[in-house]
Amino acid sequence: MRPSSRFIFLHVPMTSEVIDLRAQTFDSEGQPDTASSKESNMTDHTAIAHCYIDLWNERTTSRRRELLSETWTADASYVDPLMKGDGPDGIDALIAGVQQRFPDFRFKLIGEPNGYGDHVRFSWGLGPDGVDSPIKGTDFAVLKDGRIRSVTGFLDQVPAGA
Repeated sequence: MRPSSRFIFLHVPMTSEVIDLRAQTFDSEGQPDTASSKESNMTDHTAIAHCYIDLWNERTTSRRRELLSETWTADASYVDPLMKGDGPDGIDALIAGVQQRFPDFRFKLIGEPNGYGDHVRFSWGLGPDGVDSPIKGTDFAVLKDGRIRSVTGFLDQVPAGA
C-alpha cells in the first residue's frame, strides 16, 4: 500500500467576479478525501487580527495581560527584525516598549487579513491617528486551538530614525 499524499484543488467559478471559493482535498489516488482536516475548520482570521491589533493598542497593563491570556497561548512567541519575546511576560514587555517609544502612535489594520487553517497573515500600520502610518509591517501568526502560538513580523516601511 502506497502512502497517501493530499492535494488541494481550488474550484473557482469562471465569471468576472469570484463569488464562491471552495477547497476540496484529494488523496494521491485522485479520490476525494472525506476525513476531517484542520483546513476545513473555520477560523475567523479577521477576528484574530483585530484582537492582535487591540492588544498592541491597549495601554492599561492589567487589561493587556488579560488580552494576552485570552488570545495567546502560554508558550507563545513573537519575533521581528528588531525584537523578540517569549511567553506573556516577554510579549507584554515588547508591547510596553513600543508604546513607550511611540506614545502618540496607534496600530491599525491595513487591508483585509487572510489565512489558511491555523495560519493568519495581515498588514498593519503604526502612526498618529488621521494620517498615513509612517511605519508599516506584515505579520504571520500561527494558531493553536484558536489562539496565537507564534508571530513572525516583517517591517515593510520604517523611516530613518524610527
